[in-house]
Amino acid sequence: MIYQQAFDYHTAGRGTYELSPEVDNHIHNSGIKTGICSLFIHHTSASLLVTENADPTVRVDLEMILRRLAPDGDPAYHHDYEGPDDMSAHVRCMLTNDSLTLPVTHGRSALGTWQGIYLYEHRTSSFRRRLTLTIMGEH
Repeated sequence: MIYQQAFDYHTAGRGTYELSPEVDNHIHNSGIKTGICSLFIHHTSASLLVTENADPTVRVDLEMILRRLAPDGDPAYHHDYEGPDDMSAHVRCMLTNDSLTLPVTHGRSALGTWQGIYLYEHRTSSFRRRLTLTIMGEH
């Protein structure tokens, strides 16, 4: 069986937004008990992560590292059509993921004890982000 659903998520600017409950809700609604869940974001300036969900300082440190690797407004950037965070957002997306593949076990995502699924907004303004979730498996 295959279940597919597109949905929008509104961000409030740069940062991480946990999607784990929404993904598990879709898995539950699909009726699939065992299989694979694919999550894809339709953007080049936001990404998806599986990372620590117990200690929020992990995500603070991740932002610090990406700020060093892809600083906003770097004078070496040519692409800045939408502002100083434009090219840095594309680099951040390239360094992270635009899709995730997760196991589905017992009708939910089979994450580790300290793992969560996150949308990582790389732009400093708020955006509506489009995602597609596809679940394949058995009832």
